[in-house]
Amino acid sequence: MQGIHHRHSNKHETWPAGAQHEFLAHEGAHTAYGMNAVYQDGHHGNAIVSRYPIVRSENLDISHHALESRGLLHCELGVPGWDEPLHCINVHLGLWARSRRFQLGWLRDRIVAAVPPNAPLVVAGDFNDWRGIATALLERELGMAEVFHRALGRHARSFPARLPLLSLDRIYVRGLEVGGARRLAEASWSRLSDHVALSATLRR
Repeated sequence: MQGIHHRHSNKHETWPAGAQHEFLAHEGAHTAYGMNAVYQDGHHGNAIVSRYPIVRSENLDISHHALESRGLLHCELGVPGWDEPLHCINVHLGLWARSRRFQLGWLRDRIVAAVPPNAPLVVAGDFNDWRGIATALLERELGMAEVFHRALGRHARSFPARLPLLSLDRIYVRGLEVGGARRLAEASWSRLSDHVALSATLRR
């Protein structure tokens, strides 16, 4: 998610005044932003937008080397009627397999240390994992399920958006039922990003 980009904002008259995650949020929504990469024209990172209050958030640097800035944004959401928060983690893992192995280990350690075993949990983002290694690890070691894998028996193809061939993006859950999963691959969506947006219906 782009926090600030001065060159882009100077080129486009309709560029929003605020950050992209604030522009996308509807009125009354709550947002959290984790700045990961900083450069001359601005910065970008991970973001979470929620209709429910974000009662706590922390952004962790999970960069494995200096050539890729990666982050893990962990938020706790206060859902009305729930006696414990909903934990949401947004990640963007590296392009190199060795980096992803380290980053998946750090993700696992974060969940073990900061998320109670019975608490509802959603982990989503760009895993750059076309071989399904993340799914095997998170299922085996943390009891998580990938929503498309559970609902449809296979990961969703999400990249590139105009002709999706690779399954890079995932939504993993624990302590929640999967009511459905959907790729938002219509023409209007495919122009918003080089990745297909993924959607899931989840129930406690």
